[in-house]
Amino acid sequence: MSMQREQELRRRQIRTGNGLVVSLDERKASACQKGCVATGSIASQGKRKGSPCHQEDSSQSGEEKGYPGPELPEDIWLRIHSLMPMRDAARAACVSRAFLCSWRSHPNLSFSEETLGLKGMVSEKLEIARDYANKVDHILKGHSGVGVKTFQLFGAPSYTVKDHHYLDSWLQMAVKPGIEELAISPCSGYEYKFPCSLLSDGNGDSIQSLHFASCAFHPTVGFGCLRSLTSLYLYMVHITGNELGWLLSSSFALERFTLRYCCEIYRFKIPCHLRRLRYLEVLHCSELKVIESEAPNLSYIRVAAGFQLELLLGGAASQVKNLNMYYPGAVRYTCTKLASSMPNLETLDIESTKEMVNKPMVSSRFLHLKYLNIYVTMDNSPRFDYYFLVSLIDASPSLASLVLDVSQRRMEHVSIFEDPSELRQMPEQMHGKLQNVQFSGFSSAKSLIELTRHILGVSTSLKKLVLNTRPGRCVHVRPDYKIGKCFGMERDHIVEAFRAVSAIEIYIKPKVPSTVNLFVRAPCSRCHVIKDLGDPTPRLSTH
Repeated sequence: MSMQREQELRRRQIRTGNGLVVSLDERKASACQKGCVATGSIASQGKRKGSPCHQEDSSQSGEEKGYPGPELPEDIWLRIHSLMPMRDAARAACVSRAFLCSWRSHPNLSFSEETLGLKGMVSEKLEIARDYANKVDHILKGHSGVGVKTFQLFGAPSYTVKDHHYLDSWLQMAVKPGIEELAISPCSGYEYKFPCSLLSDGNGDSIQSLHFASCAFHPTVGFGCLRSLTSLYLYMVHITGNELGWLLSSSFALERFTLRYCCEIYRFKIPCHLRRLRYLEVLHCSELKVIESEAPNLSYIRVAAGFQLELLLGGAASQVKNLNMYYPGAVRYTCTKLASSMPNLETLDIESTKEMVNKPMVSSRFLHLKYLNIYVTMDNSPRFDYYFLVSLIDASPSLASLVLDVSQRRMEHVSIFEDPSELRQMPEQMHGKLQNVQFSGFSSAKSLIELTRHILGVSTSLKKLVLNTRPGRCVHVRPDYKIGKCFGMERDHIVEAFRAVSAIEIYIKPKVPSTVNLFVRAPCSRCHVIKDLGDPTPRLSTH
């Protein structure tokens, strides 16, 4: 008899998608609660007197149904529940009384169209925005507001003043002493002003991560202390330079700071007491002209703009090891000023949309630079002479890897086949560290052939040379989703790629030492055939 009962229990037990074992009786109960996650009434429905779930559990002569699993202390059940994603935690609360109470103090609350089961974007339809607000409101009314560690609102509606009232009330419930992560990202629309007073009176002392997007944030003088804040992310936030300074001045533990598309800042300063700050990213802030930093241990900087930004780092510049620059004239700035201001650089990424000067000679040496990546949009810089990058390479004696993307939509430079006259040579300064060189968008441009030959002549440790004649990331190519087909290329690209392969065969390959592995990547003859071009391709591997 006991064997039959054990088999019956096993038959009635199933394993859910998140690994929880529940009984069929509990699944029946959860069916009665169908939609409890969608309506947000998870906790309140479990408390309701005479609810179907409780009726089912207490039926059958008071005999306990469900999984007779191990008797665990309550704090362990709370810990298990807290580690679940919010959607899974809510579902578990629907089918398990053990998790129903802990749901009221679930520490991680993250709301988005996906977690709320909404089909469509909040920013597209008013009905979806109402559903978003109603569901979040109901869920938070079933939560005690105690123990919240993470609170995230992605795509929250912000069309009307009523929407703002919803947002304010949700934040007031969640932002209390003990919260560690706060992320607010309303959908585009009517501007939402974050109530800075919420972070005062000790509420902001425990926050470690602050993520604001598509809203207004206006801290004032004497703004509350964010002494635990380690990560600050501002995206399309209305904030001035002075307000940003007041915010930073209270963030003593800050380690990462990201500022993107914040267009009301002309200049900002990072104070010297931010000794833990090591990562700074400032992208496309249209009015920003000057970044001043006194943070003594800043080691990674990434900046992007439609113009050259002025970086005033003082003595702290010597600590910068990684730099990524994206703006017009970045190559010229690197050659003329950067080495003297950041002498300890180890990794340098340069993305330039326009270069006007043909001869950017390096003023001093990059003694510690190991990785150099250069991406130049040559369509905007048709007169740029590739060959003068030789001075940058020769000024970097520790360089181990060079990546150069010189893709063009249309060949603007003089081809080696149009001007096969004597090739230029600079005095050879032997390079003993360079091992890996990769080109994308390699063409038959004469100055590019000269640069490649120079690298081969001076690099005594070179092991791998990749010449990719197909466009790199600087030029968009049309994808071809047919199985077995290469990426689509324009006819001009194909013609120039084949010319580049011929130039490699004639001018580069004879200079390649036996110790160097040469890889030539070209459009394959199967996918890219031009009937009137003939067959200019030498017998090299193209895949």
